[in-house]
Amino acid sequence: MRHFPRTLLASAAAVAMTTLAFQAQAETRVTYKSASAGTAYYQMGVELSEAIRRGTDDEIVLTLEESQGSVQNVMEVMARQGNYVFTTPPGLVEQALAGEGPFAERQSPRFQEIRGLFPIPAITMHFVAAGDEGVISMQDLEGKHILIGRGTFGAREAERYLELFDLLDKVDIADASIGSGPDALQNGQVDAFVTASSFPTPNVIETAASMSISLVSLSDDEIEQTGAARQTIPGGTYSGVGEDVETTSLPVIAYTTSNMDDDTAYQLTKTFWERRETMAEESPWWGSIEHDMVGNIAGTLHPGALRYYDEADIEVPDVLR
Repeated sequence: MRHFPRTLLASAAAVAMTTLAFQAQAETRVTYKSASAGTAYYQMGVELSEAIRRGTDDEIVLTLEESQGSVQNVMEVMARQGNYVFTTPPGLVEQALAGEGPFAERQSPRFQEIRGLFPIPAITMHFVAAGDEGVISMQDLEGKHILIGRGTFGAREAERYLELFDLLDKVDIADASIGSGPDALQNGQVDAFVTASSFPTPNVIETAASMSISLVSLSDDEIEQTGAARQTIPGGTYSGVGEDVETTSLPVIAYTTSNMDDDTAYQLTKTFWERRETMAEESPWWGSIEHDMVGNIAGTLHPGALRYYDEADIEVPDVLR
């Protein structure tokens, strides 16, 4: 066996350690918090993580964290120190910046550090009930035991809709988290559950595959009263629901904070847009994303994201700069 001088072995070990240190330094880790497992937004997180990994040649790694909803995602800005990306409707960011709504009693200067990155597929309101009617009206929920979740944006929207249509005192609201909705419906513990997620959403697909369900379809007047955008869920999207379902949708944005360095925000934003079409080939919901949706972002853009939009000649409203 050939013997190598100790100095040569030491040099080789030093090179190896330097290489490993360089690789560790080159890999940027980002926490991504969106929604609870089983929802469309959690699945989007899985797909986005893979797209970012491939698009950056493993230089940026997104680590998914399960969440109980958008309100929690925004609240955690107060404590997060590292690279933190979260999703939320822009309306909640506006409330956080103004110290209103769910943030009225928990204000923090850290909310002023929130910065926008890019849009993701919109929230679609699903009112899911047991039964084989396929499509029902909002008034058909009267007298039902309904699970709307706790502390989530979807729960707040569901409660707003029930109050808006004079149903809040005519239904029994279950005290449970939104993630337990499908199981509770299948077990007969509730008559309906509400989920705010992009369609087709996995938890509704799975529920419809195991039992007969119906979805609430809103009238034109009801949609107008909500103040939200109309969203049509095509018939056949879910098993047993053959007719189109008219409901509402709200934009959703991926945000970070000013703690993220410009290059990381630039690479995240650039990779998202460059991989968008590839993601849409696997999951159609990514195909709904258009450049003009950047205008839905509340607050201001992260400087790194803005650099990409300017380079790509994507129009950005002055208020976001």
